[in-house]
Amino acid sequence: MEKNKVILVVREFDPKKDIPVVEDIETRCEVGPTGQMSLFTNLLGDPISRIRHSPSFLMLVAEMVGDNSEKEIVGMIRGCIKTVTCSKKLTRNGKCKSKNEDTPKLAPIYTKLAYILGLRISPSHRRKGIGLKLVNEIEQWFLKNGAEYSYIATENDNKPSLNLFTQKCNYTKFRTPSILVQPVFAHRVKLPSRVTIIKLTPSDSERLYRHRFSTTEFFPRDIDRILNNKLNLGTYIAVPKGFCLAESWPGSDEFLSDSPESWAIMSIWNCKEVFTLEIKGASRARRLAAKATRVVDRALPWFEVPSVPDVFRPFGLHFMYGLGGEGPRAGRLMKALCDHAHNLAKLNGCGVVVTEVASGDPLRLAIPYWKRLSCTEDVWCIKRLVGHYSDGPVGDWTKSPPGLSIFVDPREF
Repeated sequence: MEKNKVILVVREFDPKKDIPVVEDIETRCEVGPTGQMSLFTNLLGDPISRIRHSPSFLMLVAEMVGDNSEKEIVGMIRGCIKTVTCSKKLTRNGKCKSKNEDTPKLAPIYTKLAYILGLRISPSHRRKGIGLKLVNEIEQWFLKNGAEYSYIATENDNKPSLNLFTQKCNYTKFRTPSILVQPVFAHRVKLPSRVTIIKLTPSDSERLYRHRFSTTEFFPRDIDRILNNKLNLGTYIAVPKGFCLAESWPGSDEFLSDSPESWAIMSIWNCKEVFTLEIKGASRARRLAAKATRVVDRALPWFEVPSVPDVFRPFGLHFMYGLGGEGPRAGRLMKALCDHAHNLAKLNGCGVVVTEVASGDPLRLAIPYWKRLSCTEDVWCIKRLVGHYSDGPVGDWTKSPPGLSIFVDPREF
């Protein structure tokens, strides 16, 4: 008797019928070493929640189809495309004067960049070439939509993922930023009295970001869409006390023309409405120890005990992005913004606050985090999809040296 033939079909995700199976695969795909504590993601019933806020996005599923028309989804992949800064160049005006100094006037060079995330293969169907097939298919969609580069982010110890992309898909290791995670304590963090924190309007935030950060690598050209998104909880700027009050904020244009010696800026994205996380596999002793710290923190908040949040049940997070600043006290001001972000996350019932910064960013040392919860070396791999270059001065972006900072898009975290 002839054996039933099975073929692999890659098609677009259908939310009307695919959600239950896709969620089941997500649940079975743990992130972390087998037999140890693992991190699970719950997309809250929306498998495309992590890409739907991007300018262009697609989710594909891999389906096994037999002769008898039996079908089984065994994998999926998500991808999105946006325009970002890949380099910078001098403008035709050459130079401009700023604070009595001749400073090169730089302008961003943009490229169309694709991002791959959420590649999942059912544990029972791994090592059969399904992941490679999904990557090839999503890259074809990238090319049809004008993307020049594609990149992925993965953990440094995720060898299967690194091997797939670097050995089979021709990606190269590109950047190694740090994901810094700070738990939300049961007590509020006291803010420094010599710092004023002001919430900016989206339009003020956009002008400031474009003026000072548009030449930062990975800066999104549609920053205005991000700042006006309902998930953006606000942009905050920290200045030394006495520079101005929130009620007397002069506006970004005047601030840029006459800024204080030191200042810092940060925006906050509400990931809690997109997905929740949960750590599974922890021992009972570890759970009880964590609970004990929370009990003490709630009972004696004035002691400011660094308590461990209940990460063993689903918890949400806030993502801090667009971190930047200038001046000798920028680090202290950034620390104040991080403390403010912590208190906002506590108010919204989050378990942690997270950010991702370049490993060499000068402000990295000012950001509070717990090493045990963080990933000090997230690996970004990149691939050039086309043979030509959209802008001569860039050359091949994949071969460019890293800068001090990168701009991490909150829509893709």
